Amino acid sequence: MSDAPRPAPSDPGAAAVPEGLVSAVVNLVDTGPVLLGAYTIAELTAVDAIVDFLEARPSDEVLAEAVRSLTARQLLVAGSTPDQIQVRGDLGIAVAFQQRARSVLDARTSGTGPGEPWRILLLPQPEHICLMVRIDALGVHQIGLYAFDDALDMLVDWLPRGPLADRDAAVDTDALLASSERSSLVTVTHYTAQGSAEIAGESTDLVLARHNGRLHVLARDAADEQRLVPHRVEGRDGVHDRLVGLLA
Repeated sequence: MSDAPRPAPSDPGAAAVPEGLVSAVVNLVDTGPVLLGAYTIAELTAVDAIVDFLEARPSDEVLAEAVRSLTARQLLVAGSTPDQIQVRGDLGIAVAFQQRARSVLDARTSGTGPGEPWRILLLPQPEHICLMVRIDALGVHQIGLYAFDDALDMLVDWLPRGPLADRDAAVDTDALLASSERSSLVTVTHYTAQGSAEIAGESTDLVLARHNGRLHVLARDAADEQRLVPHRVEGRDGVHDRLVGLLA
């Protein structure tokens, strides 16, 4: 697809997006998911994509190899001026849409099986579409653009599910999480941008745990943020609706 020129890594400015790129891709997502490929942590770090949401910065040697790999595939080329580079193709689209997002949903799940991601990032866009990043056990990041509702449905299907547990029953949260069949930590963070750097603002956590076939929903105690307490969600779509509210 189209190129996405990007300043050099030392430049604090945001990426320059070709005119018409965003609207063209949004129209394409209206017809179905737009898959943007799979990349390693080092490749994403080399182009400053979702860097603030990665676990750790790769070593300089690993980054240098990633740059060589991207250059060999012509995904990274020299820009029109000496201080610019261009991130091309689907990776360039991923960079452009990541920089437009102002919130991120970061979900990490234990108890996943072979072939499942262990972590999913959702970065909503103003046009009611969503950049989704699925991360597997090898650290491969599968990136795609989806309609917002479709992305959220996929996420909810991946999170622990089951009939809701009794919210008013006494719960030892530490024991619950230790013995749960599947559990997830979902963190929604709203942020602002300064150039290509994201500045985190308000953040909210939600914990989901399936134990003995029942789904427990926990949140941080307003009086003690280190403590998890049962959190009320209503009906079959309660988790879905709660996540929509957190991202609003």
